[in-house]
Amino acid sequence: MRASFVFSEVVTGLRRNVTMTIAMILTTAVSLAMLGGGLLAVRTIDKMKANFLAEVEVSISLVDQVSANDKNCSQQLCGSLRQSLQNNPGVESVVYENRDQAYQRFQKIFASQPELLELTGPEALPASLQVKLKDPDRSDAIIKQYTGQPGVRKVDDQKKFLDRVFNVFNGVRNIAFVMALIMAVAALLLIANTIQVSAFTRRTEVGIMRLVGATRWYTQLPFLLEAVVAGVVGAVLGTVFLLLTKLSFLDSVFTGEVFPQITTLEVLFPVAPILLAVSVVISAITGYVTLRLYVRH
Repeated sequence: MRASFVFSEVVTGLRRNVTMTIAMILTTAVSLAMLGGGLLAVRTIDKMKANFLAEVEVSISLVDQVSANDKNCSQQLCGSLRQSLQNNPGVESVVYENRDQAYQRFQKIFASQPELLELTGPEALPASLQVKLKDPDRSDAIIKQYTGQPGVRKVDDQKKFLDRVFNVFNGVRNIAFVMALIMAVAALLLIANTIQVSAFTRRTEVGIMRLVGATRWYTQLPFLLEAVVAGVVGAVLGTVFLLLTKLSFLDSVFTGEVFPQITTLEVLFPVAPILLAVSVVISAITGYVTLRLYVRH
């Protein structure tokens, strides 16, 4: 089989149906870009979970009596609570935050909202015991044990808040995957239609080749390679779309302060090879099935 002939046939087929080829490439690129976005979302969520769960705490807010009168947790009510927590085998560390310290932290968090700072004074914030656990997944035991204890106003589990945040991110990831699936179906239909049209426009020359002894595989290989080449170009464009989105938008959001940064290396590896492999496999399978089902030469 002459490679030059096969190559020339592939180029001819792509040029002959240029509008359908462009539509197929762009649809494939968009679907793969969405798939890549979903893969990046999975990696980012996993990194966020690892980072946040390492710092997750249970916050035990104390009653006004302690908050107003005990700046160092040296009195009986606060001291006994802290000692009990420190002796708990599931607790890694306990830090007391008095009312003034809580207000200073509040000022830093809401520094951009002066109207809120004017309405809130130190007396509105309780003192608290910030409890870091050895295993954040076992926070329920601490919450049950200390809820309702003397001196305790409320027990908050930061992990439950983080779970709600991660559920939102998981939803965004799932939407990206669903949209990628819809676009992939459109790409598959375009690949099938392009192969059928290409085969129809070259039916005479393919018939002549069959009459002089060319095998089915020899005559159909150019059509199959057309689909694969278009898929590879789509994968490259999909990767370019991801890189442009990262540079123009994601880098300003995922700065590393709250959300972990997405590096160029993460886009190029392993996401780009996955997109390329998926594109080649899907294009080849779709092309082969289309040729077997609809093209009779």
